[in-house]
Amino acid sequence: MAQPTIVILFAGTHVGLMDNEFEDKQEETVSDMMASNQQRKKQSFLWKVLAMRERNARTMERGSNYSLDTLSDPSSENLGSEPSMASTEAGQNLRVFAATWNVGGQCPTVNLDLGDFLQVRNEPDMYVLGFQEIVPLNAGNVLVLEDNEPAAKWLALINQSLNGPSDLTSNGLKSTASFGGPLFFQKPSLKKIKKTFKKINGKRLKSCNCVFEMERKAAKDFCFRCQESNFNSDDSSTEEEDENFPIPVALATNQMKYSLVTCKQMVGIFVSVWMKRELVQYIGHLRICCTSRGIMGCLGNKGCISVSMSFYQTSFCFICSHLASGEKEGDELRRNLDVIEILKNTQFPRICKTPHSRMPDRILDHDRIIWFGDLNYRISLSHDDAKRLVEKKDWPALFNKDQLKMEREAGRVFKGWKEGKIYFAPTYKYAFNSDTYYVEGVKVSKNKRRTPAWCDRILWHGRGIHQLSYVRKEFKFSDHRPVCATFNVEVEVMFRGQKKKVSTYNFQNIDDLVSTRSPYYS
Repeated sequence: MAQPTIVILFAGTHVGLMDNEFEDKQEETVSDMMASNQQRKKQSFLWKVLAMRERNARTMERGSNYSLDTLSDPSSENLGSEPSMASTEAGQNLRVFAATWNVGGQCPTVNLDLGDFLQVRNEPDMYVLGFQEIVPLNAGNVLVLEDNEPAAKWLALINQSLNGPSDLTSNGLKSTASFGGPLFFQKPSLKKIKKTFKKINGKRLKSCNCVFEMERKAAKDFCFRCQESNFNSDDSSTEEEDENFPIPVALATNQMKYSLVTCKQMVGIFVSVWMKRELVQYIGHLRICCTSRGIMGCLGNKGCISVSMSFYQTSFCFICSHLASGEKEGDELRRNLDVIEILKNTQFPRICKTPHSRMPDRILDHDRIIWFGDLNYRISLSHDDAKRLVEKKDWPALFNKDQLKMEREAGRVFKGWKEGKIYFAPTYKYAFNSDTYYVEGVKVSKNKRRTPAWCDRILWHGRGIHQLSYVRKEFKFSDHRPVCATFNVEVEVMFRGQKKKVSTYNFQNIDDLVSTRSPYYS
């Protein structure tokens, strides 16, 4: 941008005609120079506005009808010579789909269709998916090195259901004939696939999207603040880059409905968060914390993965957990202790670049919290009594003996949390590839026999969360049935108000200028 020219005039004591004419000419020259510089600054500024608004228009034209975009219209936010003293908050609803599934150590096959499980026809804004036992919980996976090949396959299957098939083999990944499709290749790398699905147009998710931080950067450019682009190569994550792994072109096109926000594996626990592509730019402060509660209270065969993030000015926390197992009397207290220790020990790192940031580092300090997973709470009934109620489909009578319900009502765990009403059959324990909890005529020892129970649950905490559905899905893939919930979540969107003192430029005609030059505005 052109810098203003400063001219200093020294006036002498002569008052003759020539001196007066010289001074008049000097004043005219200075006036012309300043007007020219002022005009160049205005033109440069207007071109920046035009370019920025055209980018916004293309994004809005490609995106969904999601109404949050209208709240970030830069034409209502003028950067003046003084910072704004006023701000405005507005509320919008975000539709969140959360699901949990203990897959019993089974590796997915190519013909496993997750479309019904993910309810893709409803097109929620965000998917939060948690799996347990994606690998067998044996000593090799727990004590030595976890196998992330199943996680990579689950991630590829999820992407296929949300975004359609993507041919990764065209980018140098050889398919494995035994799986019969391009999604399953020799030793798939979770790290590489994760990078593929996380990148948007070759850029990484920004770590901080605070309003004040963004305005500070925008003020440097002497332009409107705009949340249109929250991606910057300087703000990339600390993950190791692998330049030898090509990003499939198809994944960076407009055909991709959902982008992977993050995913994480801890032994058998695996969580992934997906967001509509046009909304990912409003995510910030993404952090992950793993808490182990397994063998000796420190190994990862049990525990949780917690994800913290902000969406506009609302903080979210998602906890995917696998709690202590067992249906002996007193085992529910071990599960209570797991929850207490997770809440106590989970702490997210501080990454916000804005001074005095209010981004929480503890679970309960977030605005909206969803906890899901195999919580392992059982039914406090004998196997025969539970079997009789299951056969009668008397779910209310069975649920009265649900351990989680009783522990919550007693105030010993999840105090202040909410759970939707359960109108579905217990989700555990099924015979593999069967609709029955037990196989008639097959003798099972008491040590291996399991009473049907609602082990798989979804709870929430915080205001502004409204549950729309709470169901289980009929997949015979493992000894658990997956459980899904859909929420309408209120999101606070704050945008800066008009400045008290604006620049001397005339902003009233900017819309007129844009409408004559851009095909995206009428």
